[in-house]
Amino acid sequence: MSTLKVQFGQQLKQLRKRHGITQEGLAGLTGLTTESISNIERGIFGPKFDTLEKLADVLEVPVKQLFDFSQPNSKVSR
Repeated sequence: MSTLKVQFGQQLKQLRKRHGITQEGLAGLTGLTTESISNIERGIFGPKFDTLEKLADVLEVPVKQLFDFSQPNSKVSR
């Protein structure tokens, strides 16, 4: 399993939880399935570019923040 995929998944999960959104909720807001969100968060699959944009939009962060693994506990900037 790719380390980048795992790190991305952990970051996505943290951002999702900070916004108080469930996997089901994030799936509904992005047009993805709950299974897809789960697979991304577990590092099984990496998202496509259009999915990155949808995730960032819903989580109200720039796409680059989805890849900011340096400060996992930092406050979300909007």
